Amino acid sequence: MSFHKNREPIASVQGQIVPLSQAMVPALDRGYLFADAVYEVLRTYKGRPFLAKGHFRRLERSLATIRIEGVDLEGLKKRIQSVIREGGFDEALVYIQISRGVAPRAHGFPEGVKPFEFFYVADYVDTAAPLRESGVAVSLQPDIRWGRCDTKSTNLLGNVLAYQDAKDQGAYEAILFKEDGTVTEMTRTSFFAVKDNIIWTHPAGHRILPSITKDLVFELCEKIGQPIRAHAIPLKDLMEFDEMFMAGTTTEIIPILLVDGKPVGNGTVGPVTMALRKAFLDYLNHWLSHPDDDVDGDFSD
Repeated sequence: MSFHKNREPIASVQGQIVPLSQAMVPALDRGYLFADAVYEVLRTYKGRPFLAKGHFRRLERSLATIRIEGVDLEGLKKRIQSVIREGGFDEALVYIQISRGVAPRAHGFPEGVKPFEFFYVADYVDTAAPLRESGVAVSLQPDIRWGRCDTKSTNLLGNVLAYQDAKDQGAYEAILFKEDGTVTEMTRTSFFAVKDNIIWTHPAGHRILPSITKDLVFELCEKIGQPIRAHAIPLKDLMEFDEMFMAGTTTEIIPILLVDGKPVGNGTVGPVTMALRKAFLDYLNHWLSHPDDDVDGDFSD
């Protein structure tokens, strides 16, 4: 991802609007001390948050999972919309983080402490655009993350280390696999593989994030009649697949052409991936041109 260099992102810290460079988080914030926090990332197109209701449903679920209570999500939506509108943001990225709060360092949940809300909105430059045409190389990395990847926690050290190892090898991303030889997902995106015109991807559960873009991929597959299966992929069979691609909020859909230097299929962008990319663009363009028809985009019901 990339941010526009000509102006500074705008942040909100407990409702106080400041330039991002002036945003301060207390040293005793539990998100800083324990990664006792959850987060969300949304992308806006033409000033409208895309798939926002899905992202906020996931945020609400993440908060409930780690038992953070008392968060005003409706107020948060309004504050984000206000920053987008008043800041004149068009193509932008919205980052949201909510911790359990600020309290003396102790493992137990503190009593009488309010959650700490932080978000920022930044102009977004889509550096991934050419990669959706050319495809990328990725690396295989062990999945060393904690056991509740279905919660979008700020505890991302496992993702960071795997991504950096992949980057050190000249790869764009990493495909993660467990000790039992099962492929899970990627460090920042969902993973899909195609064999005999059928898309395969890891089923929902504690091992992977319930991706909002992945949900959209399933919806698009149903719409265009593309078979898709939620079934774990054995690592030993991975290179037998004909196509691979990743999907995510900022990446959209990007083809994978090389895995650890080995070509996927014939080493070119495959027809299934291209069809999904077209279906995604058709969905996005329809959403942009029919704002009154919105089902799962803007915050308003």
